[in-house]
Amino acid sequence: MFISISTTATADRPATDLGFLLHKHPEKVQRFSTSHGVAHVFYPEATEQRCTAALLLDIDPVALVRQGRGRGRSGSPDLALAQYVNDRPYAASSLLAVALRTVFRSAMKGVCEKLPGRAELVMPLRIDLPAVPATGGGEGGGPAMVRRLFEPLGWQVDAVAVPLDETFPEWGESRYVRVELTGELRLADALQHLYVLLPVLDGAKHYWVAPDEVDKLLAAGEGWLADHPELAVITRRYLARRWSLTRLAMERLALARLAEADDSEAEELDNAVDDDPPADDPAAEAPGTEAADAGASTGFASTAAGPDAGDRPVPLAVQRRAAILAALAETGAARVLDLGCGQGELVGELLKDTRVTEVLGVDVSSRALAAAGRKLRLDRMSERQAARVRLVQGALTYTDARLKGYDAAVLSEVIEHLDLPRLPALEYAVFGAARPQAVVVTTPNVEYNVRWETLPAGHVRHSDHRFEWSRAEFAAWAERVAGTYGYTVALRPVGPLDEEVGAPTQLALFRTATTDNAPEGSVTR
Repeated sequence: MFISISTTATADRPATDLGFLLHKHPEKVQRFSTSHGVAHVFYPEATEQRCTAALLLDIDPVALVRQGRGRGRSGSPDLALAQYVNDRPYAASSLLAVALRTVFRSAMKGVCEKLPGRAELVMPLRIDLPAVPATGGGEGGGPAMVRRLFEPLGWQVDAVAVPLDETFPEWGESRYVRVELTGELRLADALQHLYVLLPVLDGAKHYWVAPDEVDKLLAAGEGWLADHPELAVITRRYLARRWSLTRLAMERLALARLAEADDSEAEELDNAVDDDPPADDPAAEAPGTEAADAGASTGFASTAAGPDAGDRPVPLAVQRRAAILAALAETGAARVLDLGCGQGELVGELLKDTRVTEVLGVDVSSRALAAAGRKLRLDRMSERQAARVRLVQGALTYTDARLKGYDAAVLSEVIEHLDLPRLPALEYAVFGAARPQAVVVTTPNVEYNVRWETLPAGHVRHSDHRFEWSRAEFAAWAERVAGTYGYTVALRPVGPLDEEVGAPTQLALFRTATTDNAPEGSVTR
């Protein structure tokens, strides 16, 4: 199994810089032990004008079979002879990718202390692979697949299928391809491309694919994988078609893409599920709060009893969902968006309503969506019920074609989690681009905070709240949004109504202003 990496001199840098970047001296032949054989590194040529480093991986097929307990390359038993007579010592595969990571670990990280800053610069590179298995597996193989994988990354690809036997051309082509890659890239990027794409071309891994392979894929694919046109194929084949790992990788890539677009950290976006509520979060401490009632990380609860509750307090989260469902019932909405659905409490209530034919839950947090899926028991739903609900990842501050065409949208305890400068983007994405016939918005009433004994003066109800509005501020915002996007709006209190400070939650029901459709008994702005 052989690969060579070559470079040529530039106007200000000799080709022998390659030795420093690879951390391997051109005048030495070095030997490294890997988990599947012995790797030899040497330099066929090393002049200031041209330098070539070669890696020869000597695989022991017998030892590989013993290590794998007799299992074949794809994880299923091979024929007895095929376990010992195969292409593993010769064709560049996942085993070569492992050797690259073992031998050139520092180079893959872009580290070079002896030439500071050099690893960050592009250089002319040529990579030769005499034999690469390029199996399609229903996804197209051969030279075309090599080009589909490498050309979007800036490589010029010369890929030629190797004939089964040059003496008998009528026998056709083998599954192997002779590959030459040329381009101007950082050496670290080139090695990362090879580390990911060699197993993808082969379509199989010669070792157990554990969950940590997702971390390795995302680390090696940082900066290029998320935007690759063959992302789905790469992820699926790299992870040996393990569906659960593929889904996890795609979710983490989507979150990283959203975080980059939002100029924030992925951990900041994926925070809808608190592993340990902060000690200073009153919502985590107050009995009967939404956090205690539903495992959510936002919202308080009312200690006021409902008409049928006797002496038992009715959590504010329950009263809020009841108010939202009542508002939706007035609109007659059958297809509903739950924007910022969190762990799916409202989605579950909507599915109980037979008038609702479709629910789309959207949240930026993959952890929250996973929790919602478990709570809703999506894997146990009947086919008919499962057809009514979808949970998707998305950022509400960006337009999304998936949100168009719905009767109503709900933003329950969502807007206060946005920085105020980002709020206009959400307004346009929901009211302007998606434009459902009705929108229900709920948010805390900051005036009511003085009634919470556990909340220190001047504090917001949750550490992630960027703001909390008074009734006048919320009314002014709702009136402006309604006027801008052609809606009418009705304001309602939710929870126990205090004559002095109002209710703990305030609700706005927006409806398209085609007719005078404001609900009777509401306050219209």
